[in-house]
Amino acid sequence: MNVSTVPSEFEACAHAIVEAARDFATRGWTPATSSNFSMRLSPELLAITSSGHDKGKLTPADIMVVDLEGRAVGTSARPSAETLLHCQIYQHYPDMGAVLHTHSLVQTLASRIWAADGQITLGGYELLKAFAGYETHDASMRVPVFANSQDMAELCAHIDMYLQREPISHGYLIDGHGIYAWGKSMADARRHLDAFEFLLSCELEMRKLHR
Repeated sequence: MNVSTVPSEFEACAHAIVEAARDFATRGWTPATSSNFSMRLSPELLAITSSGHDKGKLTPADIMVVDLEGRAVGTSARPSAETLLHCQIYQHYPDMGAVLHTHSLVQTLASRIWAADGQITLGGYELLKAFAGYETHDASMRVPVFANSQDMAELCAHIDMYLQREPISHGYLIDGHGIYAWGKSMADARRHLDAFEFLLSCELEMRKLHR
């Protein structure tokens, strides 16, 4: 792999991705070979999970490098079909350092339930303070829910149209698909993902109680 300009960064990122993936797998957030994870190596390069691997059994050898157009760098390995969604986030938010995509039951159910609304608003929760930039429970976060598509260019274009109107704060859902969450570091992204999982669980439970 020709990543001579960032060898130590790649090794550190690969280990961080593997550790996170194994944690998420133990929680049941990565069924089958679903989910994908990435970290920024440099302004132009990403470390990302290659396609088709059980995320609970990843090793650093299962992490590859792509550029911001989603093209493999120095390897014949195939990146995830959803690599372009990672690239899009890094392009729109140059200070972001990690992107995490999981398929928990909670995330998937929430994406289905709120798909017709196109969004879910999380407000009034103390745990909103887990998200960077949120300092009080007296706040709200709008989480978009995008229609799914197997055409990644089409899906990216849809998300781009949304981003032209307003920013996305830390994550979004895709209908029937799960969540994308990000942060300036892997620690930030993992904290945001944890917070999304808990708050979406709260919303699902509240919905049942209010029937």
